[in-house]
Amino acid sequence: MGEYDESPEAMAKNVEPFAKEGLVTIVGGCCGTTPDHIKAVAEVCRQYSPRRKPASKQDVMLLSGLEVLRVNETTGFVNVGERCNVAGSRKFCRHILKNEYEEALAIARAQVESGAQVVDVNFDEGLLDGKAAMTKFLNMLASDPDCARVPLMVDSSNFAVIEAGLRCAQGKCIVNSISLKEGEEEFIKKAKIIKRFGAAVVVMAFDEIGQAAEADRKVEICTRSYRILVDKVGFNPYDIIFDPNILTIATGMEEHNNYAVEFIQACETIKKTLPGAKVSGGVSNLSFAFRGMDKVREAMHSVFLYYTVKVGMDMGIVNAGFLTVYDDIPKDLLQLCEDAVWNRDPEVTEKLLEYAKAHSKDAKKDEDQEEWRTWAVTERITHALVKGIMKFIVEDTEEARLDKEKYPRALNVIEGPLMTGMNVVGDLFGKGKMFLPQVIRSARVMKKAVAHLVEYIKLEKEADMALSGETEIKGNGTIVMATVKGDVHDIGKNICGVVLGCNNYRVIDLGVMVPCDKIIKTAIEEKADVIGLSGLITPSLEEMVIVAKECEKAGIKIPILIGGATTSKMHTAVKIAPQYSCPAIYVLDASRSVPVVASLLDDNMKEEFAEDIRDEYEEMREEYYEGLEERHLLSIENAREKKLKINWALSPPPDKPTFLGTKVYNDYPLEKLVDHIDWNPFFQVFQLRGRYPNRGFPKIFDDEHVGPEAKRLYDDAQEMLKTIVDKKLLTARGIVGFYPAHAAGDDILIYKDEDREEVSAVFYGLRQQAEKEVDEPYYCLSDFVAPKETGIPDYLGMFAVSTGFGCDELVEQYEKDGDDYNSIMAKALADRLAEAFAELLHEEVRKVEWGYASEEHLSSSELFSVRYQGIRPAPGYPSQPDHTEKQTMWNLGQIAEKTGITLTESLAMDPPASVSGLIFGHEQSKYFAVGKIEKDQIEDYAERKKMEVPTVEKWLGTILAYDA
Repeated sequence: MGEYDESPEAMAKNVEPFAKEGLVTIVGGCCGTTPDHIKAVAEVCRQYSPRRKPASKQDVMLLSGLEVLRVNETTGFVNVGERCNVAGSRKFCRHILKNEYEEALAIARAQVESGAQVVDVNFDEGLLDGKAAMTKFLNMLASDPDCARVPLMVDSSNFAVIEAGLRCAQGKCIVNSISLKEGEEEFIKKAKIIKRFGAAVVVMAFDEIGQAAEADRKVEICTRSYRILVDKVGFNPYDIIFDPNILTIATGMEEHNNYAVEFIQACETIKKTLPGAKVSGGVSNLSFAFRGMDKVREAMHSVFLYYTVKVGMDMGIVNAGFLTVYDDIPKDLLQLCEDAVWNRDPEVTEKLLEYAKAHSKDAKKDEDQEEWRTWAVTERITHALVKGIMKFIVEDTEEARLDKEKYPRALNVIEGPLMTGMNVVGDLFGKGKMFLPQVIRSARVMKKAVAHLVEYIKLEKEADMALSGETEIKGNGTIVMATVKGDVHDIGKNICGVVLGCNNYRVIDLGVMVPCDKIIKTAIEEKADVIGLSGLITPSLEEMVIVAKECEKAGIKIPILIGGATTSKMHTAVKIAPQYSCPAIYVLDASRSVPVVASLLDDNMKEEFAEDIRDEYEEMREEYYEGLEERHLLSIENAREKKLKINWALSPPPDKPTFLGTKVYNDYPLEKLVDHIDWNPFFQVFQLRGRYPNRGFPKIFDDEHVGPEAKRLYDDAQEMLKTIVDKKLLTARGIVGFYPAHAAGDDILIYKDEDREEVSAVFYGLRQQAEKEVDEPYYCLSDFVAPKETGIPDYLGMFAVSTGFGCDELVEQYEKDGDDYNSIMAKALADRLAEAFAELLHEEVRKVEWGYASEEHLSSSELFSVRYQGIRPAPGYPSQPDHTEKQTMWNLGQIAEKTGITLTESLAMDPPASVSGLIFGHEQSKYFAVGKIEKDQIEDYAERKKMEVPTVEKWLGTILAYDA
């Protein structure tokens, strides 16, 4: 009836949890609330602190739409989409003039999907009211989450249109552009308005005299503009972008031939002399002389960007779909483009024109005909799916679609021959006659076939709305899968999704870092039959408990599957299952997911199956709690008395490393890592069991059961690895650091310098407490560092490496093509290269940088068996299970700033293909597992770290000897 029936007390009670959890900055009421309501809310919230504003760094360019874009040395070249410009796209202009804004919005969406990280929007057209068009389009764009997530570039030669755009642009945008052509007074006036709106700005190399063409003039104007903006307007230098004018080359006029060289020289000088400033430009201007000759233009743009990005060009207005890979340019065309860009050949214009004419059409290649191509189309489709053959699947699918007697609708082709083929795949996999890599290849073929049929299915759906029951692909059930919040690892989840998809389940993969509310919302909207949760790091275990609790609150009544490297049946039984009234079931690997899901969704057996799981988990909980009561742990005092006691005089620590501080490895050569790859975990990803010794004949290939498939998988991996290395599709970055150190009890003190007076960081240690039957020390990592009281100088190393830069882009390309096989393989190889980088870097530390094992000569298998001196334990793993120790590493070495390897809120490393750890050099250092620990140590540890006990318990939940 339009009345507000919640009492002040009830409203205050409902608001309090948000304030208590530190989520709220401002709290108030809406229409219907009264002063009494506000008073009650104010009183209950007064006892809690408001949400702390996150610290922001000012040494990078920050832009945003709905998502933040950090532009720094690790971002790479930023593509600014150029097609939402009435002057640059006839199609966009036509839609805008016809008032077809929805169609114009689709062009913006396509730009983002093609890789544009910023969208340029321009309405400078004589027949348009620019202010009205800009306002209408940006308001529509703001309601489209796909477009609105990226920052905007508000582009106009009319500053009134720019102001209109600034008033309704979401987030922090870029203004394009201002210049000194109307004098300093007007320049400053516009700059102050832009600064007030909080936008970044593009400054053209244009002054009162005119546009700059030569490098010296470009630098002169940009330097003058920079000084005005920074010194007089107070502009953040990181919000300044210079456009030193990309002008057209190879026009036939000699004076234009050096324009690219002038831009490259200017770009290099600007980046060296104007701190913080970025460089941009309209890339398509360069090749304007070759309109209509797309192949030549794409190659010219790629060559130009190859050299400008090297000297510091940060971004450019370019059609992201109108670029080619530099290494993929044919050698003859590459030579011509290089000559044009560097002005090496006065005849290059004519040569480029001749090339364009000669290569206007590509010859069609004859398809190989093979014996199975003579079979019936249904048999050919099944054969292609089982064998993973991509070559003919589209033409065979189309042949089946055209047989209207058998398959009156395109959907019938999916439900008929395609599903028949996939059922064969599922049966063979279930019987152990097919292996995971083959199943993933089959899924790739299936996706390509389905992609071909999708448009026909849509058309049939529109033409025959009455047959609504026919508009959905029949399946065995719907499964929503996600890697939980804070975790970025997804190889296992993706494999599980492929296997389930091959068994006719509809899989909705939400990706990584998925918040709880999105999982629940999607499960409800998609009418999911099962939720699958995945995680690799230990904080993900706690997040899974939260998801289970929230699913219970939301009244969801479907099973939850739990999987991932750190998950276990015991943890699921003890921590997750009690939070959820429906089944929460641990699944060991992808191959087990199908029978579990089938049992859970089978009306005849799901109750009995769920009851069996409940009984099994109840017994496990009883066993767990009985184990807690019967635990045999030493007190922390007794454990410390039985610590490892090194005679530091007889067994001194290694000498001082060759340097103190950090050393950064940028773009480390991938080819150096290949020989250090341990292939055993690679085969385990694809669930092929067997040994691959890195010296001698690989035993797995000789296995009569998995050998042939392992060999095929290995050959495919070698081919992809060669492509990755040759084309530099992944970038390896790393850092190693050495610091003066001493042990202080269970902790390790890191000193600012060799004076060892000022402590700059502390690494906190946990000590073993579980009683040992043998006379062995109770280890803690600090045991391997000389104590302060010895007066003997010691050192601690640390490192972080990643080969994951570029992996997302590589995987995205494969996923666009529906190629799960190569998508998963790319991630698996990135992981292997990261581990190889860690192995190689540690070897370099031992032999050179710290040099305590300079005479070491070990084979690959000996390296992987840890036959060397010293260890490199990682925070969050058995020797120190507390992931928060990574924060100390990252702060101490400025790892994120120097390498781009960041930590998520759950302290997972991003990119996922990353490895980090501490480096101990003493000859008696060894790996160990802390194992179960008691509350006395937790309380002591929390006090030393100045953390609350519940917070420490959250991070260490899996090793506590009591139920936190």
